[in-house]
This record gives sequence, structure tokens and C-alpha cells, in this order.
Amino acid sequence: MLTVGNPFRIAVFALSLAALGCHAQVPAQGSGALSPEMARRVEILIRSKSSVPPEYDIQIGPRTKSEVPGFDTIPVLFTLNGKTSKPLNFLLSSDGKTLAQFTKFDISADPKTLVSEANRPARGGPKNAPVTIVVFDDLECPFCARMHAQLFPALTERYKDQVRIVYRDFPLPADQHPWAMRAAIDVSCLAGQSGDGYWKLVDYLHAHAAELGGEEKSLAKANAALDSLTADEGKRQKVDAAVLNACIAKQDDSAVKVSLKEGETLGVDATPALFINGEKLMGAQPIELVYRMIDGALRAEGQVPPPPAVIAPVPVAAPAATSATPTTQAAPPAAKPGN
Repeated sequence: MLTVGNPFRIAVFALSLAALGCHAQVPAQGSGALSPEMARRVEILIRSKSSVPPEYDIQIGPRTKSEVPGFDTIPVLFTLNGKTSKPLNFLLSSDGKTLAQFTKFDISADPKTLVSEANRPARGGPKNAPVTIVVFDDLECPFCARMHAQLFPALTERYKDQVRIVYRDFPLPADQHPWAMRAAIDVSCLAGQSGDGYWKLVDYLHAHAAELGGEEKSLAKANAALDSLTADEGKRQKVDAAVLNACIAKQDDSAVKVSLKEGETLGVDATPALFINGEKLMGAQPIELVYRMIDGALRAEGQVPPPPAVIAPVPVAAPAATSATPTTQAAPPAAKPGN
């Protein structure tokens, strides 16, 4: 049932290294205080199972009633150089013979609701499609471009209208992807008036990202090209040009920052990041892995997945996601927006 082992090592070091400096006071000793002999047993076990360095001082608080029958809670704190970690709770059996850990997670919420679509344009199936894939995307990311070029044709062919796809903005910092933020703002300006225009522009930018800025990779040229491409696609979609141009000129990044913040809250630290009915998949992964996750999501919704796909062997695997800008070939060419 509840045992002492590797979880101790993980929990202790996650706490002592990441949270050290978050000051917390040792609970006052009261009627539930452990005897010195019992406190020493607990300390020795924690040190041995978690390989806690000897310079760390371990303080054990009083036992209090827990939610687990037959066990009480005891808070344990780690102190180094005058800095104390947040309390880490252990479970001590009523007879004092067993020390354990117990972590409770709330799974009452449907995972699909944990990732917001934020009124973004969708592609693929209808709003009530059994599977929704939310992708945190960077338009300057070469790995995103590779995934983008492969993903949509493959999913459309295999799943038809069973899967709906939404993109969220997650441009990496300017020192890594200089024009990614402007691209996110510009395409979002167009998305406000034309979902079809938004997707055509996203398709084009992912296919031609390596060309923006010219051979000298000029940021000014890249920004000018982004604005021009957005305005041109707006004309083809017959949107309100004045509204679109004003949005482009304003360069309001507040909505993009909201998307960035939500991604960070969900553990996104690189692109692309996919959430398939709430299940996270990081990086430009093999398409068969995406299929497997979608098939599992369909079964959970009471749907029957398509027959197993036959995947042609790929000579060289696609690189994993990264938060830095690597040197890579451009994505396959695509038609200009609107074509």
C-alpha cells in the first residue's frame, strides 16, 4: 500500500533545492510532539532513503490527524545556512512502526476543460468533435513548422471530422526568435475578422519562416514582411482594412502574453506543445505517437478509432523540441496566403 522508497528522494530534493529560501516556521511542539527517540528514527530513515546531505538540518513537527486511516501527519522541514524549506508532509502510523508518503490529486475536472481554446479559429472537425487538440505554437520555430506541415494532412485523412485543432500563441523570447511575437500579434489581428485568413497566413508563415528577413536576417525586414503579408491576406478575405491595419500598427501583445502565461501554467516551456483532450505531448513527435494519443482520447469518448495506420519508415527522425533556435532547413514550400 503506502511504502517508503524512491518517492522520498524525489520529493525531498524537489522541495529542498527548489523551495529553499521560502521561509517557514517549525510548528509549535504540543501534545502531538514526537518523542526524541521516535523523531530520531524518522530523521534517520529520511536521511538514508533520500540521501539528504549531512549539512541539512531536519526538523520534525508534531503529529496531527490525517485523512488516511491508521496514520497521522508529521511535517518535516529542511534547513541550510539559515534558510528553511516549505513543510513536506509524511505519514506516521498510529503504532509508530511505518513511515509513508501520500499525495492526493483532484481528477474531478474533465482534462479537456483545463486548456482554453480562447475563442481561437479552429480547423478540422466541428465544435462538438470528440477530440480537440490545442497546440501552443511559435511561428518562427522550425520544429513547429515540421509538425505543422505533417500534422494537418495526416489528421484530416485519418480522422476526418473526429478531430478539431486550435492554435494558441507561445512565441519564444526575442533573443531566440526575434520576430515570433510580432507574427503572433499579426496573425491574431487577422483571426479577429477571418478564421480562414488566419489559417492561410499561419500555413504560409510556417512554410516560409526561413525566408523572412532576407539573407541578412534583418529583423526590420522580417517585421515589414509580416505586416505586409497580414494586410494582403486581409484584402483577399475582404476584412475591414482600417480595423486590421490599426491592430497591426498598435502591436498590442496583451492577448499573446495571456496565452504565454497559460502555457507556462500548464508546464509548456518549449514548442510545439500539444494538448490532446487535455493530455500534454511536448515536441515535434512522430505522427504515430500522436495517432496513439488521439485513438485513446476517442475511446474515452465512446468513439471507435480508425483502423491502425500504416506508417512509412522515416530515414532520419525529426529533432526534438527546443527552446533555442537551431540551424535547420526550411519547411517545405507552400502557396502564398489565399492561394
